[in-house]
Amino acid sequence: MSNRIERRFVALKEEGRAALVTFTMAGDPDYGTSLSLAKALPKAGADVIELGMPFTDPMADGPAIQAAGLRALRGGQNMKKTLSLVREFRKGDDDTPIVLMGYYNPVYIYGVDNFLVDAKSAGVDGLIVVDLPPEEDEELCLPALKAGLNFIRLATPTTDDKRLSAVLNNTSGFVYYVSITGITGAAAPDTDKVTAAVKRIKRHTDLPVASASRPRRTRAPSPKAPTAWWSAPRWWRHYAPVSTRTARPRLALSRQ
Repeated sequence: MSNRIERRFVALKEEGRAALVTFTMAGDPDYGTSLSLAKALPKAGADVIELGMPFTDPMADGPAIQAAGLRALRGGQNMKKTLSLVREFRKGDDDTPIVLMGYYNPVYIYGVDNFLVDAKSAGVDGLIVVDLPPEEDEELCLPALKAGLNFIRLATPTTDDKRLSAVLNNTSGFVYYVSITGITGAAAPDTDKVTAAVKRIKRHTDLPVASASRPRRTRAPSPKAPTAWWSAPRWWRHYAPVSTRTARPRLALSRQ
């Protein structure tokens, strides 16, 4: 499969630099503002955009993302509007990869077949669906791959080598390493442990590995460490999660 995600990481490898992956909740605080934020992210340095699909019960997320999703839902955001937001974004940017991130329920309610057709036509490149394990690949993962969308799987600190093989099966685009146990934002990860975990995962796959982390310094990290940061702004607790290069980092991507 060759899409914007793969092409972006190939280009980054050729440039010898790290990627910045950003997250913002679709429709937070309203559709127009959310679209403006998404359009601004590539100019702020984003290499890949993760766009949250609002859901009423985001079990793996902490208060900030929960609040962002609820604000979006109260503002009338739904899956149709989220795909419309991607479509509008694509009118001015046909290069930056977009990954929809969230939970299976909104996709299921929309209808898997219809969702995949509409997501592909809107310009979505990949999916991160946090509550679908490998045992449920037939629900969405395999149909998504068939439709030409990357399906990005999550690994955690409790994912041992035996389980990792199942996690990596059918995974494409990149692997997302969740560096802490518990909900998003519950604790700060140990960068040394994150680096060791990324190295272990890389022994099992050639895919880029994304890892939730925060660096100890603001300058470029060592080539031995994860080398691209996902970040959230200082007003994280009061507004939608969105990132810029000057914001507090949260997610890292390893070199390929």
